Amino acid sequence: MAEKRKTMSREEMTTALSTELQNTAEALPADLNVTRFANNAIALLYNNDVLRKYASEHGFAPVKIGLMRGAYLGLDFMNEEAHLVPFGSELKFMMNYRGAVKLVKKYSIRKVKDVYAEIVREGDEFQKTIENGEQRVDFKPLPFNGGDIIGAFAVCMFEDGGLLCETMSLKELENTRKASKNSNTGPWKLYTSEMYKKTVLHRLCKHIEIEFETPNQTTLFKNDIEIETDVVEQSKNEAAIEANTEPFVFDENEVEGVADE
Repeated sequence: MAEKRKTMSREEMTTALSTELQNTAEALPADLNVTRFANNAIALLYNNDVLRKYASEHGFAPVKIGLMRGAYLGLDFMNEEAHLVPFGSELKFMMNYRGAVKLVKKYSIRKVKDVYAEIVREGDEFQKTIENGEQRVDFKPLPFNGGDIIGAFAVCMFEDGGLLCETMSLKELENTRKASKNSNTGPWKLYTSEMYKKTVLHRLCKHIEIEFETPNQTTLFKNDIEIETDVVEQSKNEAAIEANTEPFVFDENEVEGVADE
């Protein structure tokens, strides 16, 4: 009975989110269209069976908190720049690879021309060099390569011609995965390659000087990249990674209705 009293209609949810956005307007990005954000967020909620079920069982309050985290960063859930992913009774806000790219391009002090991450597989040619103090990358992937993943890299190209590159071996990527308490569930299980790309991109972000509009944005961004850049947490899991060499199993039955990452 208590759970049912928490259930809200679509209109009530939209109103509650819109009110929260209006009350915290000073903490939001200046260019955020709050009406569009609210409408898109609630529409997405109703189109996602897993999130709709979560809201009916746990109430709208934790959903609203997660949606507001996206609003503070100016990330659009409809464009898959961020996601809300239920892990049991916990609802986790997760910035997507696409969201990280958007924030780097928008808030980097040094103007960015492009930023991206790629997976490196067996058979691909990859080389990172330094010429005249500047990093350079040469990547020649095999067409339609389905080989085993051996690492990943992220690149930020600046308008002044400079370039930054971050690389991570498969061992390092798995070390980061093990540092997550959700290492064998949700996006890490279902979308492993995308999570690898997000991980190395977040590591690269540590070397890009970013100036956000509000302190809240800075805090949220740093919290989201914490695991990927915490060497201490990674080292704690090194022994477990060495012992866990079983291949990942992709269960298509678990994909339906789960928020993409």
